[in-house]
Amino acid sequence: MLSNFGGGAAAPSDARQPQHAADRHANRRIVLAITGMKAEARIAAGADVSVIASGGKRDLLESALDNVFEANVGAVLSFGIAGGLAPGLRPGTALVARTIVAEDGAQYECDRAWSQRLAAALGGAPIVDMAGIDSAVTTPADKRALHIATRAAVADMESHVAARFAAARNLPFAAFRVVADPAERHVPPAALAGIGKTGRVTVGPVLRSLLRAPGQFPHLVKTAFDANAAFLTLFRGRQMAACGGFGFFDFSELVLDMPREDVIGGSLTV
Repeated sequence: MLSNFGGGAAAPSDARQPQHAADRHANRRIVLAITGMKAEARIAAGADVSVIASGGKRDLLESALDNVFEANVGAVLSFGIAGGLAPGLRPGTALVARTIVAEDGAQYECDRAWSQRLAAALGGAPIVDMAGIDSAVTTPADKRALHIATRAAVADMESHVAARFAAARNLPFAAFRVVADPAERHVPPAALAGIGKTGRVTVGPVLRSLLRAPGQFPHLVKTAFDANAAFLTLFRGRQMAACGGFGFFDFSELVLDMPREDVIGGSLTV
């Protein structure tokens, strides 16, 4: 479940720190990246970044966040693939969040300056509203209904939890998500069956789901192609935004003598 908190990677308190060339670097903090799957976590992890992979389970993510050593966290990022809600978004489209809209109606605004830098680093990725949900939406009708209710372009199962964690601690928050299944795509049960509690994908549950309902196979193939396009963009985007914790620390290094509230900026307007 935890990358850079467990599973052989460094915990936040052990995250690689800059050498003591200057006192101001001695206590440099990390960006905490929140993902659903292990594959996303492996892409996100790096210098100045620690990762939690939740398997799309809200209770497990909340429990993991409760155990975070908060003094080491400088900012929070939601990272990974997402389901398309707005018509016309193609698989592999990179997006940056403006606001996270939860199912209970709560809205969490993202850090304006960081989001704009992140979008620029991704080649001008659109800045959009995103929905955070507790259960996957898999049919075109359900996606359309969620889009109408929230006006969100995409949905994922971690952003609302991550945004709420950041807001409660007055930490800067941003989200980088890539469209996997478009709004028009039906996602079969087999596509979700293999995602375990640790965020790792295993083949056995997928095959068992196909045996129970072989008619899913054509939809599963399309979903696999969608996911492949999304992960390619996610990987390339991670390379484009590789410096300084997805661009957050690079910016803050330029204004280290300013008060913290000036460093991280205000909320992004809707």
